[in-house]
Amino acid sequence: PQKNLFSHIIGQIDDNNNGISGLEKSLDDQLKKNRDAIQLTVDKDIQFLIREELIKYNQIFRSNGSAAILMDVNNGEIISLVSLPNFDINKRESITDKNYINKITKGVYELGSIFKTFTIALALEKNLVAPDTIIKNIPRKIKCSIHEISDIKEFPKNLSVEDILIRSSNIGTLLVAKKIGEDDYKNFINKINLLKTPNLEIEELGTPLNFKWNKCKLETISYGHGIAITPLQATATYAALTNGGNIIEPTIIKNKNKPLSSRRIISEETSYKINSILRKVVTEKEGTASLANVYGYDVGGKTGTSQTYKNSNENLNTFISIFPTQKPNYALLVMLENPQIAKELIYNY
Repeated sequence: PQKNLFSHIIGQIDDNNNGISGLEKSLDDQLKKNRDAIQLTVDKDIQFLIREELIKYNQIFRSNGSAAILMDVNNGEIISLVSLPNFDINKRESITDKNYINKITKGVYELGSIFKTFTIALALEKNLVAPDTIIKNIPRKIKCSIHEISDIKEFPKNLSVEDILIRSSNIGTLLVAKKIGEDDYKNFINKINLLKTPNLEIEELGTPLNFKWNKCKLETISYGHGIAITPLQATATYAALTNGGNIIEPTIIKNKNKPLSSRRIISEETSYKINSILRKVVTEKEGTASLANVYGYDVGGKTGTSQTYKNSNENLNTFISIFPTQKPNYALLVMLENPQIAKELIYNY
């Protein structure tokens, strides 16, 4: 009865009533043998509202597609998962256009500056810096092998570590990553399984692109360039960074007896510091997400912009938020594929 609303989650069946995608496929045997209802974690009303917003902003920004995932940061339960374009699961049509993939779980993207939060969190955890540590003499450009790395706009030469994240400085983040070193950064990425296929109850899962730790890889990964993962993995990592430091396992099946992970990625103290900085990304005048500072909502988050692999002229714009920042309950990632400037909108900066 919900038609398109849960198309990427529930999936399709064929003419013989066999599941061919989504939960219909992954739970096919269980659904046929077990008459007990399987309860999902998704909320119908929230799913509807988020889908309506994405449809509206696809039209405003004339984007090729969009997606969003809302997750409980404390237990990994997915409250909403929307990927557009979607399809009516009542119509048994063959969906071959790649635009119809589940962008959250199957799509693999370079997500840009949202990676900077990982770099800053790791540096804080290693006690290499504090939020107010000043990184001095940050150059406008830096040469790395044959590549030249720069910032989109000009920043002050001296920035605090938290200002590097608030203003989203590539060079500043790169300098912090050099303090961490390649080995510790490798261990961090491996610990949170960012280079492996994620786990979820549906089978449409993307595998992050392989890469080699060659020259400049540490520098570029620090600000989210040269590493491609699924939005599902990015959201789960933000959940872990902001829930007190505990790694969570995303799930779409309600299971009250599921034990929570005791594996830790960072300390509670570091998690608290990160939440405070993410709040300032939204509240500070120089913050890249100041438009998300809505009165009455304690939102923190990080923006990300990157080029798409298939076309360097197309951008992927992402915002991942956590709220409430004092003690986060939710992480929400929203992604627009190649949005265009909406000249009719007037922004109140």
